[in-house]
Amino acid sequence: MTAPSAMPDPDEEPTGGTLVPFPGTAIPSGKETPLVTGVADPGTVAGELVTAEESAELDRRLPHGPARGTGPVRLLPRTRALVVTVATHQRTRRAGRMVVRNAGYAVAGSRIRLAERRARRKHLDLEQAITTLRVNGKSADDFRVLRELEDTLERRRTGQAQRGREHRIEVLRWTGGTLVVLACGHVVLLGYGVAQSIAGTGSVAAQWQGITDFWTTVASVSPLGDYWWGWALGGALGWAARCIPVGRARGTLPTWAGDTDPVPADGRSIIPDESAVLGALRHLGGLPALRQAFKEGWGTSVVPTWVQPPHIDGKGWRMQLVLPRGVPVEEIVKRKTVLAHNLVRLPIEVWPTEPKNQAGVLDLWVANPGVLSGPVEPWPLLHEGTTDYFAGVPLGVNIRGDLVTGRLSEANYAIAGIMGSGKSTLIITLIAGAILDPLVDVDVFVLAENADYDPFEPRLRTLRTGANPDTVAACVQTLRDLYAELEIRGKALKEHGERAVTRKLAEKDTRLRPRVMVIDECQALFMDAEYGEEAADTAQLLENAARKYAITVVFATPEASTASLPRKLMAVTSCKACFAIGDQQSNDAVLGTGSYKAGISAVSLEPKTPEGPGDIGTAMTRGIMGKPGLMRSFYLRKDAEVDEVTPIVERALTLRGGHDTMPGEDTGQADDVDFLADLRHVIGTDKRVRTMVLLSRLADHNPSLYGDWTSKTLKPALDDVEIPVRKSDGDSVVRADDVIQAITEREVGAVSDDDSDVD
Repeated sequence: MTAPSAMPDPDEEPTGGTLVPFPGTAIPSGKETPLVTGVADPGTVAGELVTAEESAELDRRLPHGPARGTGPVRLLPRTRALVVTVATHQRTRRAGRMVVRNAGYAVAGSRIRLAERRARRKHLDLEQAITTLRVNGKSADDFRVLRELEDTLERRRTGQAQRGREHRIEVLRWTGGTLVVLACGHVVLLGYGVAQSIAGTGSVAAQWQGITDFWTTVASVSPLGDYWWGWALGGALGWAARCIPVGRARGTLPTWAGDTDPVPADGRSIIPDESAVLGALRHLGGLPALRQAFKEGWGTSVVPTWVQPPHIDGKGWRMQLVLPRGVPVEEIVKRKTVLAHNLVRLPIEVWPTEPKNQAGVLDLWVANPGVLSGPVEPWPLLHEGTTDYFAGVPLGVNIRGDLVTGRLSEANYAIAGIMGSGKSTLIITLIAGAILDPLVDVDVFVLAENADYDPFEPRLRTLRTGANPDTVAACVQTLRDLYAELEIRGKALKEHGERAVTRKLAEKDTRLRPRVMVIDECQALFMDAEYGEEAADTAQLLENAARKYAITVVFATPEASTASLPRKLMAVTSCKACFAIGDQQSNDAVLGTGSYKAGISAVSLEPKTPEGPGDIGTAMTRGIMGKPGLMRSFYLRKDAEVDEVTPIVERALTLRGGHDTMPGEDTGQADDVDFLADLRHVIGTDKRVRTMVLLSRLADHNPSLYGDWTSKTLKPALDDVEIPVRKSDGDSVVRADDVIQAITEREVGAVSDDDSDVD
């Protein structure tokens, strides 16, 4: 009688059989399932060939009856053996991997605990702090702290030695000297064995065997007895319970305990965790002190000090690590390209810096791969909304994807970058935001033939372009007028009893309306033979004093140098943006001396080229955000296909329509204004009035006409009506008698003309 599970005849084709799938498998319906011995084909079903009787018995034993979707399956011809069962043993494999992984964590945790004990025993934390202060200490407080740390280290070492002596004495007291007696006895026995061996009457091995038998007897009569294995197992489990959590939280799995998933051939990980960063630093090269630190166990037996362990920060990862002695952050910054390569990143995606308040600490931010490529989100005010000069305008996003708001009030800008890097993109966004505040007046001077700002002309107060002397002269004159206007604004603030211009004051007094002046291609201004020096001096004086007067000046140039951006001007410029730049000197001319060495660099940025967009629109900024860093500016498109600028200008004109006309515009009322009568009215009963006070009173009397006047405007107007400007106690004044005389002479002249006409 043949057993049900007997092997079928190899030459006999199985017929009428049923393929019973193993749990967790399924047979595709309506398809023939080829079964090939020893081949893990995706279409192969793991199962066992059984007879009809066995299948019925299985159906009866299963709790839910026959398996759904199963039935007779036609096998391939010439099948000569049972289907090979694919035994995956997933649970067994998972359990094995879990045991190996936890063993790895235990080893890693034990190393960390040993390193921590070694650090505590040798007081490495205090030694590192003392070394850092010795190198970087400058103030009296630093040296005071240094002395305190040195005293603390000495007390710890002295106390540790004292505790060690006390512990040894306590052990001797507790054992009653038994251990000392036993140790001395063993030494004597071994010495006796050596003497016997020399004399030929015995051997050292015999004495050693006696000592071993002694301790064996002690172990057998001790509480351990024959259950030493239990104590050993308990100790091992206790060791694992203490070490596994430490290794899981702070350690790195050994290679033999790692996952079996494929990894890059060089072992680099795309996630910048602790091991990836340490591996990147290990292969940095050119730093002997760093290489020596790794040889001495830094990163393995000596646990690095992570001020901030790697954590997700925006669209990347950030971490802060205390570097070993002899490894300044500046040297890591110099090798940024290699560091980025080791972290599987582009140089622009890796930013190592040193915090101002944490000397010797590497502050590293690593972007997610590709996060800095592609377009940014649309400008938030593209279709609707207004701005407030005193609150700022949206300029772009930082590398974490957060919105960056650019200040206008109490700020000035210097923007540089080679051609095709995106300077105009940022300036256009800045102007678009400024004109959406109806109180703001904008003057734009482009000292080159450039049509980038032509769409804004209907809303601009001034737009002058061209590389000619007239444009340079007009730009210098506007700088002069703005500087002279500071006196009018100061008087107005004094009248209102305020220290700085606010929106409420600007809405109330047209003399305090915000002004924005943009000078693109400013190298032609500052390098001009006739006006260059005066322009630099006037711009510096203007920026020094204009902070609280609601005046903002923006300079832009493709040629970043001390000639195109004078050092004395950059020293007082608050907001700086550097797009793709050629070298370290140009970078520091914009962002400040030492910026490149500190990692604040735009040298690695690439401009737009025929091969691709590069890093167009991305700039390294200083003063725009809370900390120096990359910013990606918004892009307002204006070409033959898409025009996003014109609707913004039209919206700005609509907003402006509800407010006073821009200062300097022709209101059509000039012919109806009697300048002499206005002078007589504002002088009142005073015998004389200083010219600046006179300007202030005229602006109050007729803001639409006189609100834009300065001392440069008043003098020609007084000359036209033949009123002299006199001196009184060193001040320029206008006398009431001169005004009355001018009015009288005009009236007499008018009467004489009438008489002549009658004759």
